[in-house]
Amino acid sequence: MLLEGSKMDLMEAIKGRRSVRRFSGAGVAREALEEMLDAARWAPSWANTQCWRFVVVEDAAKIAALKETMPERNPARPAFDTCSYVVAFLAKHGLSAYKRGEKVEERDWYMFDIGCCVQNFCLAAHSLGFATVIVGLFDWRKANQILGVPEGYEVVCLVPVGTPETYPPAPPRKPLQQLISYDTFRPDPAQ
Repeated sequence: MLLEGSKMDLMEAIKGRRSVRRFSGAGVAREALEEMLDAARWAPSWANTQCWRFVVVEDAAKIAALKETMPERNPARPAFDTCSYVVAFLAKHGLSAYKRGEKVEERDWYMFDIGCCVQNFCLAAHSLGFATVIVGLFDWRKANQILGVPEGYEVVCLVPVGTPETYPPAPPRKPLQQLISYDTFRPDPAQ
């Protein structure tokens, strides 16, 4: 359950959520953060394996070190300067796409599972009045070292969370009919 008085319509949350790269510096209460993480853990996963683990980083030196795992060109770097927390979303290998310890699917399903989990987290953050940005362009091996992540786990993404300075406008979306094909794929059904 989200914090009392803070519920938002699902479609409003989906359409209103933005990637925010600058935060006001106002804090995020730990109770609110745990509401976001609770939403994350309810995401669907391969055979309910729940391959995710969360590392909440609040230490300024570790946040700065994580920022340095990103290339200079990454537009999410400023978010690390004013966020309240950085949440590292980790995947435990050998769960998603595995059955009785054997891999049954060649694709890396843990990436899909973590994507669902992170989306839940970001939507919950938005519904509570906070903001996030999903960071995937970073050196995950260095992030693993900074966070003391053992072999068999991988930092999949970093998500700074904080109070937004402003909300950017919605980026344009392709028309729905341009994205839909029925029964047989067509590269551009709108044409």
